[in-house]
Amino acid sequence: MNFKTALRATFAVALASFFASNAAADELLASRLSALLGQERQALAVVPDRRLAALTNVPPAPERGVATSPRGVTYDRAFLAKQPAARGGDQWRCLAEALYFEARGETVRGMFAVGEVILNRVDSRIFPDTLCSVINQGTGRKYACQFTYTCDGLAETIAEPRAWERVGKVARMLIDGAPRDLTDGATHYHTKAVNPSWARVYPRTASIGSHYFYRKPTRTASN
Repeated sequence: MNFKTALRATFAVALASFFASNAAADELLASRLSALLGQERQALAVVPDRRLAALTNVPPAPERGVATSPRGVTYDRAFLAKQPAARGGDQWRCLAEALYFEARGETVRGMFAVGEVILNRVDSRIFPDTLCSVINQGTGRKYACQFTYTCDGLAETIAEPRAWERVGKVARMLIDGAPRDLTDGATHYHTKAVNPSWARVYPRTASIGSHYFYRKPTRTASN
């Protein structure tokens, strides 16, 4: 065997070894990826469908003329006054009305905190999955609703235009993704003038303005 023939043979053996080792590496990588994806599928299986959809869907384009929220929010009247006038559809109006009747006398921080509770309920699997359905849950039975103004028998009249403008902006910013970090995931609140029985067993998460905030404990399969 001459030198050139020997060199070709050596090269051929090295090339075959290279491809064989790469094939083994590819097979190992594929096996690890398969195992990892299996773990991811198991983790995703416990995420509520509507929460998974919210995480994976492309956000819709904002309505023309609707103010979108900056991620950074300053909780004072001056910041709120600088925001464009807000408007929206039925879900926006439901949230704005809830803030008007439940929190229009609160500070800006207090209005955002009440709004957080409502959006936290929408995200929870134990409550309805739209703003309007959360806010109107139990409406029709006097004093058996979730938000008193919807079942106290009084007319829901919006008589303070400036307050309505403010709560409308808060509602718009919350719907558009303003941070929800004031109440630590609260799903309930009450004024400090009352002491409902559930407040003795739900963990209190915040005290803002005239309200205390609480998070309803979640039951698991093990308890």
